[in-house]
Amino acid sequence: MLRRLLALALLALGAAPARAEEAAPSALRLAAGSFARHQIVAVGRDVVIEGEALAGVTALDGNARVAGVITGDLTVLGGDAHLASSAVVRGDVFVLGGELEVAAGARLEGRAVAYPTLSRAWLTLLEGPSLGLSATSPLVLAAKLALAAAWLALTVLLMATGGRAVASTAEEVRAEPLACFSAGLVAVLAVVVSAIFLSAFLPTLISVPLVVLAVLAALIAKLWGMVAVFQSLGTAALRVATRRRVLALHAAVAGLVLLALVKLVPYLGIWAWTAATLVGVGAALRTKFGRREAWFAEPGATLPTPGRP
Repeated sequence: MLRRLLALALLALGAAPARAEEAAPSALRLAAGSFARHQIVAVGRDVVIEGEALAGVTALDGNARVAGVITGDLTVLGGDAHLASSAVVRGDVFVLGGELEVAAGARLEGRAVAYPTLSRAWLTLLEGPSLGLSATSPLVLAAKLALAAAWLALTVLLMATGGRAVASTAEEVRAEPLACFSAGLVAVLAVVVSAIFLSAFLPTLISVPLVVLAVLAALIAKLWGMVAVFQSLGTAALRVATRRRVLALHAAVAGLVLLALVKLVPYLGIWAWTAATLVGVGAALRTKFGRREAWFAEPGATLPTPGRP
């Protein structure tokens, strides 16, 4: 599941593979009568399973043809999945950016999900609970309002416990928004790509904890950075509206309300929150969560002694 979500994140950030009109490379084939005990990953070419794959099978920018047995999940990103009548998939089948074709007699023991259109699937995933519903449906609106309430609770908590540090990060957002955006984009891409390769080529016992740590670190940076973005945006808006200095908490709440209103606008809300997320992550990392300390000590620098200024 982690590998699948991280691969989706990579595609959502614009890394969807482009198909060129050129000779396709030879397919990765598991012949009939053969067994594969570890994960099978095909990048930029098709994968053909005629034998028995005892783990999962993943095809990135390629098609998957299954006539044998897959004990784990079948994941196809940027291609089609074809299951012959003799195919058996004991896990889930997940296809993004392609179609799922199942012949009569094929056996699927898990879930089967296919999003033929990549852009529509990406928007649906980013919208969260909408799952294809209208952006103005009561269910979608209620979910977005509930998410805004959760952000409000987090904003009050962080402003009460670390208001000065959050304010320091917010100053970075106001001073260097483009630099924060670039840093956030690089950080997110680095985490996603690293996690995909770790989960694809390292044993599960090692890759899963590393991926979980990376996701948690990115989540913490996002939560902290978004509150700083709220405060920065609210400060700018209230200063224009009131022409006077405003309290940090009031500014953060005002910024949250503004972004929550933007979130209600179809399509525009997605892009605005995505940009705000990247800016927030970058600002959190650039300021080291408001502490403004160097991530690494310079050569020859003397580290401070605990308990001494």
